[in-house]
Amino acid sequence: MSQQSNAAVDAAIAAYRRGEPILVHDAADREGETDLIYPAHAVDADAVARLRNDAGGLICVALSDEVAAAWSLPFMQEQLDHPAAADHELAYDERSSFSLTVNHRDTFTGITDADRALTISRLGESARAPDTLEFAADFRAPGHVHLLRAAPELLGDRQGHTELAVALAIAADRPPAAVVCEMLDDETGEALSPADARTYADRNGLAYVEGADLIARLA
Repeated sequence: MSQQSNAAVDAAIAAYRRGEPILVHDAADREGETDLIYPAHAVDADAVARLRNDAGGLICVALSDEVAAAWSLPFMQEQLDHPAAADHELAYDERSSFSLTVNHRDTFTGITDADRALTISRLGESARAPDTLEFAADFRAPGHVHLLRAAPELLGDRQGHTELAVALAIAADRPPAAVVCEMLDDETGEALSPADARTYADRNGLAYVEGADLIARLA
């Protein structure tokens, strides 16, 4: 890795450790998307507003395989008894990471910024000691926060934003639960280009890192 790439990874880990959002571009030959990523435990209503206004994609919580197993969270495709779940071929990967959609039981509708922040932050806090949580006592499904289950060996198995975010959380010594949301271009409706994502990061004083650099350091 170059000195510049190492510095970008160090900056991303340090920012994540402080609870700040960071931007991660996966790869041009994968999804080709940049996600805005937060530590789940640090998310508040303002963070949810930023995710939906500045990013615009789907707000999800990526969990490590160990946390998902402790909470008996399945892959959604395996649970759906419907023809639409068959032949689930993806152009960018072998499978989807989607699990359940949930709301915390203390939410009302579950969709407001405050409600989603409550669900997300409680997921992050609970991921510190997942074996101590009776998941169904605190969360209900379906809900408004999409859960993603990372591959068991993280970047050694799969190199999507789910795994990149969880690997980053672990490197920062934080709970293995991270919010990911794709950044979209308001003018084209497509994924925000890496150049424009870098500009956004620079303008807002946020860390930007390439997925390849995270993989080189953390895989």
